[in-house]
Amino acid sequence: MTAPESRTPRRSRPAPEERSAEPSIPEAARPGRGPKRRRSKKEIVLWAGAATASLAVLAAAGIYYKLNANINTFDGGGLSADRPAAVGPDANGNTPVNLLLIGSDSRDGANKDLGGGAEGGARSDTTILLHVYADHKHAVGVSIPRDSLVDIPPCKADGKWTAPQSNSMFNSAFSVGDSDQGNPACTQNTVEKLTGLRVDHTIVVNFQGFAAMTSAVGGVDVCLPNAVHEGDLDPNLGHQGKLLFPKGPQKVSGQQALDYVRLRHGIGDGSDIGRTKRQQAFLSSLIKSVKGNGMNPTNLLPLADAATKSLTVDPGLGSASKLLSFGMSLKDIDLHDIKFLTAPWQYAGARVALVHPDIDQLWAALKADRTLDGQDASSGTPSAPGAPPTDAAPSPSAQPTAKGTGIGVAVYNGTTTPGLTTRAADLLEKAEFTITGKANAAGQDHATTVVEYGTGEKAKAETVAQLFPGARLTAVGHSGISLILGRDFAAAGGPSAAAVPSGPLPTSVSGAARSADDDPCSNVSYG
Repeated sequence: MTAPESRTPRRSRPAPEERSAEPSIPEAARPGRGPKRRRSKKEIVLWAGAATASLAVLAAAGIYYKLNANINTFDGGGLSADRPAAVGPDANGNTPVNLLLIGSDSRDGANKDLGGGAEGGARSDTTILLHVYADHKHAVGVSIPRDSLVDIPPCKADGKWTAPQSNSMFNSAFSVGDSDQGNPACTQNTVEKLTGLRVDHTIVVNFQGFAAMTSAVGGVDVCLPNAVHEGDLDPNLGHQGKLLFPKGPQKVSGQQALDYVRLRHGIGDGSDIGRTKRQQAFLSSLIKSVKGNGMNPTNLLPLADAATKSLTVDPGLGSASKLLSFGMSLKDIDLHDIKFLTAPWQYAGARVALVHPDIDQLWAALKADRTLDGQDASSGTPSAPGAPPTDAAPSPSAQPTAKGTGIGVAVYNGTTTPGLTTRAADLLEKAEFTITGKANAAGQDHATTVVEYGTGEKAKAETVAQLFPGARLTAVGHSGISLILGRDFAAAGGPSAAAVPSGPLPTSVSGAARSADDDPCSNVSYG
């Protein structure tokens, strides 16, 4: 027999305790590895919070970058070197702000489709000087009619300063230089010369921006006294066209809102004055919508994005943070304490003349930070009845006490300052004098205003001189009364020197003012 084949016995697996006796190496001692541990819930929450905060910061930075990139600024080098002084803080450390709002009808770019016109250049369809009082509890917006006859000071265009213009239409200031962007610096110079108030900031809104803002707030409530058709918006159409707006209250946005504020014909006397009233009513409703939606970043962001895409502002307001800060500073003003009115005016043929001394009293009250009802908004206390004016600088425009019935006066400008004859003639006519002529004097170096009179006319000359404190009376060999205006009138007769009314402004100034909470169907037409 063959012996069985020999086999190597198979080694069995060692028992666990027999496995390698190699010493164990602690986890922490192994190269390249740290200890493994579970993070606490607190740590997870902290890390998640930090990540969220970082994302929020990045998002906010992105938003501000986007908004900043939207904003255009105009050249501050076009502002006059001879400006009214800035107003310092009141006793409580608060400062009033004057903001100039300009609605541009530029046909440049996308605005051409919205404006319905083909011509180039830009004009200012709407100009409002918004005075925010130092207490930031009151504000008043003064509309300056586009056809107002004013003096336009030197303005910069194409790198050169223009010659001053007298008795020119107000909205032509925006057109100086004939650029598609307009000349907001020239409009600001003109407003400062007209009012004696320093404009702190200027904002220009074009068609595109205006339409986008109204859509961003979900529309604006407006009202019309009668139905309006295409032929009313465009009188050159030649027929009535389709209905654009029914009579009565309605909500508008986008192109329709733009048509509403531009609408001039087919309502009242078809004047720009009536359109100005509707623009004031529209802004009142827009403010009401913004405040009603809540003035917080969530609600303001879409509005800011829409607005900044089509804004041109002065260099001092050229960032999203500054715009937002200014907007938020208005959040505590009650709607009833936001007023709108039109600068005192009267027709002068096809144009508009600003009425003195009424308008001078308005500018003086704003400069003194006094509300339309006579309250001192710097201290928040109303004036006592009969209290003396807070600015007692002598002013001919503040003292129309003389009665000139039956007295004729020829008015001459004895200085190089334009517009004095118009200002003095308005003052005289207000006191019932008859203006027999206006012209420049033979010499224009008169330091003092002079009233010349002929034989037997001294009493009449003295009556004239009552309106011009400090004027010198001079007898001459010819008959008639002549008023030769000097540099004293140029310095003291302007709006900045008008005495501040001790009580409410006269109804000729404030009678047609509207509050932002007024019925949108009231006071939306003229004539």
